[in-house]
Amino acid sequence: MIFVTIVLDGVGIGEQPDAGAYGDQGSDTLGHVLEQERPTLPHLERMGLGCIRPFTSMNANPKPTASFGKMTESSAGKDSTTGHWEMAGILLDEPFPTYSSGFPADLISAFCRATNVRCVLGNRPESGTTIIEECGEEHLKSGMPIVYTSADSVFQIAAHVEKVPLETLYTWCEIARNTICVGPHNVGRVIARPFEGIPGAFHRLSTKRKDFSRLPHRITLQETLQKGGIRTVSIGKVADLFGGVGFDETIKTGTNSIGIDQTIQAIKRAVKSNQRTFIWINLIDFDQEYGHRNNPKGFASSLEEFDRSIPELLGSLPEDARLVITADHGNDPTTPGSDHSREFVPLLYYGVSEVGSLGTRSTFADHAATVASYFRVAFQSEGTAF
Repeated sequence: MIFVTIVLDGVGIGEQPDAGAYGDQGSDTLGHVLEQERPTLPHLERMGLGCIRPFTSMNANPKPTASFGKMTESSAGKDSTTGHWEMAGILLDEPFPTYSSGFPADLISAFCRATNVRCVLGNRPESGTTIIEECGEEHLKSGMPIVYTSADSVFQIAAHVEKVPLETLYTWCEIARNTICVGPHNVGRVIARPFEGIPGAFHRLSTKRKDFSRLPHRITLQETLQKGGIRTVSIGKVADLFGGVGFDETIKTGTNSIGIDQTIQAIKRAVKSNQRTFIWINLIDFDQEYGHRNNPKGFASSLEEFDRSIPELLGSLPEDARLVITADHGNDPTTPGSDHSREFVPLLYYGVSEVGSLGTRSTFADHAATVASYFRVAFQSEGTAF
């Protein structure tokens, strides 16, 4: 028995009714990309993506190969941690703290005292590539770390690897996680953002990035599966969003193509070992490389890349396996802002004998209920199995 969940990071499917409360009226990540760039996605169309709702440049397949629908985020917030936690059965009544004007002076002062640094650079919401380019040269001269945030609940620390050793950067992040970003400032993630290069040509070392996450406050889907004897595998950043909780194996990836390849290899290993396995993948390029950078053309190309991988992906699945393709939030590259958007997420459920509409699900926690039901383990959550 194998259950695979693929999260297309940031690939929302249209604004939720409460989008106005988040400033996201009119957001429609997939709809706008399809309308503006018209990517060719024959395999997703065949599965039933166009059956979820009307799209420009995509038809509704009269005989889809997967059940289809969309899911509503019921937790407060619109970041990756919130979305993945809800998919694991944990709903949030209050959003993680965010900092639209940067971190307060007392928080920064406490960080400087605890890490013995003179001061920090940046301290504002900003694209990582932008703030590194703007502050990188001064960082090289002074040694002061670059601290910044985003619309997400994150405390990010960037440092050049030739100025600040990686282990020092990781130690700073551990200090921030354990002693600074606590209480009312208990952010979803503290993230180490190492970079290299010279002024005018800096670039981030994504493979050396390290996330220090807030730990879940209740038992997760994957922990329950572990207790039931099911092997749990994280590919991409999924495990990072849970502080590593509940995963037997964690596989890091740098790009979507690597993540897709690692997914296929993980499925093959599970088949060979004949071990019940849950594989949870996050494909980050849609969000990190194209959504946040307002690049619909790149977003469309990334969708085409994923679509081309689907035949091999489906071909690797044994007959009784299940596959979910979904997302964790929106990130519309066609809108003026560069932040996440409060959107429904697509839902394709492959491997069931009777294919049809799954409707509009009231919570991402339906995913947790479905996985638990498939493996026949008891799991308490607000979700209802597909």
